[in-house]
Amino acid sequence: MSGWGVCFREGVARAGADPPTASASPAGRTQRVSPLRGGGTMPGRHINDQQVRLYMTARLTRPQTTAAAMAGISVATGRRIERAPRPPSAHKKARHYRTRIDPLEGLWDQTVVPMLEAAPGLRPITVLGELDRRHPDRITPAIRRTLERRMRAWKALNGPEKEVMFPQTHSPGRMGLSDFTDMAELGVHVAGVPLAHRLYHFALVYSGFEHVEVVLGGESYTALATGLSRSLAILGGAPHEHRSDSLSAAFRNLCADDAEDLTRRFAALAAHYGMVPTRNNRGVAHENGSIESRHGHVKGRIEQALLLRGSTDFATLDDYRTFVSGVIADHNKRHADEIEIERAHLRPLPPASPATWDEASVRVTSSSG
Repeated sequence: MSGWGVCFREGVARAGADPPTASASPAGRTQRVSPLRGGGTMPGRHINDQQVRLYMTARLTRPQTTAAAMAGISVATGRRIERAPRPPSAHKKARHYRTRIDPLEGLWDQTVVPMLEAAPGLRPITVLGELDRRHPDRITPAIRRTLERRMRAWKALNGPEKEVMFPQTHSPGRMGLSDFTDMAELGVHVAGVPLAHRLYHFALVYSGFEHVEVVLGGESYTALATGLSRSLAILGGAPHEHRSDSLSAAFRNLCADDAEDLTRRFAALAAHYGMVPTRNNRGVAHENGSIESRHGHVKGRIEQALLLRGSTDFATLDDYRTFVSGVIADHNKRHADEIEIERAHLRPLPPASPATWDEASVRVTSSSG
């Protein structure tokens, strides 16, 4: 213990304590001892898990005295650790009693729970305000956290069930997506005039293949049918399922008969390619997340390409269309291996092309040319 005593002698002297005492050993030699009981930390101070880990790690290569000094414990404590090498936290017993008075005692079951049962959508701050109105002598801001925790636990057990979402796995050739996205935010000009346009955007979920068409009008059946047909022609096949959004813009301002006719025509288009048409439910954001995420990536790639080009102004509309096609081609080139894998699982295209134009009934006269 001579090394341990010397180690403590300087520290005690600096702290202004009495110097270590000397005692005679059985062999007649004097031995310095620490004024601290057991030659270690202050008596009554509990050790922690970190000290135990540090001591046991040091003991792999060092003697007890050195390992104890490194961990800040006494040698006697080190021996006790080696006899029962368990961290102090493992010795603590679980507490099943309160350490303070429940601030919601007499209020939770009698007042808060009936409020939540009547209106499960109530927020903690609203309930806290109502409790303050009913019991101003008992409510303080300090109980807000307790109320939030209690309400969170209650809603988990008694609140409305949450929609369960399962992770999706996509197989090659299974699903294609179609949607429109507005491009006004990129500030594209043609011959100095702002170009109000949107993109028809088609994508295969598995491989990431994409095709876009610049659309000058709004969302319509013609734009959807033309863009979809060109996308499938480039691929040389069709997926087994085609998903689009609700096409609310295409149906806007249509009477019931025209809307039904548009639905029937789109179903016929999908059947022509042997695809099962599906649509996202309105207001359910996660159902269209795949194509919406791709919208953001397409816009980002086009925006970056415009920055490299140094201008958003194009001489002609065809120049802009060629530019956009080049950006998409670069993307598909990076996914060439996955696209080739998916091509092998696509349905073959029918020999005839479908009708992608709009049909209209007009009145003609005998003098019409």
